Amino acid sequence: MRIFIKSAFLLSFVLLGLSSFSQSKVIALDDKGFKEKVFDFEKEKEWVFKGDKPVIVDFYATWCGPCKRVAPILEELQEEYGDAIQIYKVDTDKARAVSAAFGITSIPSFLFIPAKGQPQMAKGAFPKATFVKALTEVMGVKKVIKEK
Repeated sequence: MRIFIKSAFLLSFVLLGLSSFSQSKVIALDDKGFKEKVFDFEKEKEWVFKGDKPVIVDFYATWCGPCKRVAPILEELQEEYGDAIQIYKVDTDKARAVSAAFGITSIPSFLFIPAKGQPQMAKGAFPKATFVKALTEVMGVKKVIKEK
């Protein structure tokens, strides 16, 4: 019985660690995923954010050179900010409905969504410092300092 309790405790600890680890990754969304996790653009007429923390949505395409240059920056930011934010990526060639709903005509484009308030769209391949400034000043997110 004691071994079972220790095993159950260890398993729950491992699963908890894996779930928080998976949340610190950039997540790809299709039209359905966007409607479930961010905003149901087909159902709602006004902005109703479905998330509970600040989000950056990267509208990109696999063939886009500037998008490829920005992708590692977004991965770094997700890792550095951890669970304080979530970064999603939307392939405009596959998620045509959400791309049309937000009027995406230029990529990369980024939707900055604060936990409360209205989202803001920006176009272009930005350096990391610009994303950090937007997270701090527009979205009110402070960088999480991780202990090593």
